Amino acid sequence: MTLKLTGVEHIHANGQRSLAGIDLSVAAGERVAIIGPSGAGKTTLLRILATSLQPSAGRYELLDAQPWALSAGARQHLRARIALIHQAPPLPPRQRVVTAVLAGRLGQWPLLKSLASLIYPLDSAGARSELQRLDLGDKLFERCDQLSGGQLQRVGIARALYQQAEVLLADEPVSAMDPVLAGHTLGVLTREAQSRNVTLLASLHAVDLALEHFPRIVGIRDGRIAFDKATGSVSPEDLRALYANEQLGQTPASSPVGQPLVVQIPRC
Repeated sequence: MTLKLTGVEHIHANGQRSLAGIDLSVAAGERVAIIGPSGAGKTTLLRILATSLQPSAGRYELLDAQPWALSAGARQHLRARIALIHQAPPLPPRQRVVTAVLAGRLGQWPLLKSLASLIYPLDSAGARSELQRLDLGDKLFERCDQLSGGQLQRVGIARALYQQAEVLLADEPVSAMDPVLAGHTLGVLTREAQSRNVTLLASLHAVDLALEHFPRIVGIRDGRIAFDKATGSVSPEDLRALYANEQLGQTPASSPVGQPLVVQIPRC
């Protein structure tokens, strides 16, 4: 078992509960999409899985260890084995794309090699290879502040792929991309996970993309798991209950920026 949550809860400093009684087990090599309305707790769940947020209660096991029972140093080594893809990658604006991608290995390289690579990229060919998979090979030496939002998301994904992590966690990784590019990018991620037997969990607003690319779907609503099913078993009724009170119609990924979330209920 790659990761296991038992009775996990999270309460914010203001007393608001974002997760309650989460039980979830994911085996090595599984590909799982996490879906649900905005504010359901998807990002909080991924931050806990990435060990960047400590649960308020419950037990979390990751790669045969309990992260919060480890020393800070041991926990940092554990984090080097997982990759978190952010919806808005935290990339310094003046940083070159090649440096951003190579940063995926900073937790694995010796300190001197890491510092040297920040000054002079040590594996430009490796960075270019990952970028080419995402149709960004020509952006290798561009500055991050010269890229669009969708390009920045793909740089963040390239960095995670270059890391060669055992667990890939992705928080709305294609939200700034058009539907065709989003589908292509998720295809790259899922094929990587399948070819290397890597565990992949991704939160997605676009239900159609989740159903197309992932064999297992976890629906979250109000901080609780509403359902956990094989994709073929997810029914329109499951989705309607999950997104109750959300507008129905077009796909969220294609909704104009600043407009209300619109959820398409695909025919299963």
